[in-house]
Amino acid sequence: MKIGILQTGHAPDEARARLGDYDAMFHRLLGGHGFTFETFNVVDGQFPAGPTDAAAWLITGSRHGVYEPHAWLPPLEQLIRDIHAAGLPLVGVCFGHQVIAQALGGHVEKFSGGWAVGAQTYQMGAQTLRLNAWHQDQVITPPPGATVLAGNDFCKYAALAIGPNVLTFQPHPEFDDEMIDILATHRAPGVVPEALVASAQAALGQASDGPAMGLRIAQHLKGATQ
Repeated sequence: MKIGILQTGHAPDEARARLGDYDAMFHRLLGGHGFTFETFNVVDGQFPAGPTDAAAWLITGSRHGVYEPHAWLPPLEQLIRDIHAAGLPLVGVCFGHQVIAQALGGHVEKFSGGWAVGAQTYQMGAQTLRLNAWHQDQVITPPPGATVLAGNDFCKYAALAIGPNVLTFQPHPEFDDEMIDILATHRAPGVVPEALVASAQAALGQASDGPAMGLRIAQHLKGATQ
């Protein structure tokens, strides 16, 4: 089964040297499920011909904001609407979560409450999940008809289902401790408050529910409904 990865940004150079780009992180998270992958670097203007170029789709994270005036954002939003209309499975993570929400009628802002970095806990039904995050932007208003699957006091709309074919997450199940440490060391200085960075680094080495979320994403991509 072919998964199209819509890559909306590139990992820092320090991360790519050790972990690969964002698409490689999803290859590892979703390994063992019989998937093949094709990456479209939409951030660089590389797009598929249409929604049927893959059996299912995944949109990565990015350092960009969905409200920024990038030339590649309007065609990406149209592709999202086309995938949704075609009923194909679609997953979005972090920026992917936000741009799907925006494309389908929701609203995203730079959150006035600041940043979430490193391990965070989320309530997903009866489950308490521990997942890595790295964001300031948030979905403030979900799209019409969206179901809220997970959240916490800081991030109310941390996971959404939009109809049977769209599943989105604000946190990063594909980010391991090494990635968080790289971001804390190379991307956070001068941007993220030092206390938050220190807290994220202090939490390294604790158990993560990323692999469990990887399984849920794999099941969704194979066509399981929410």
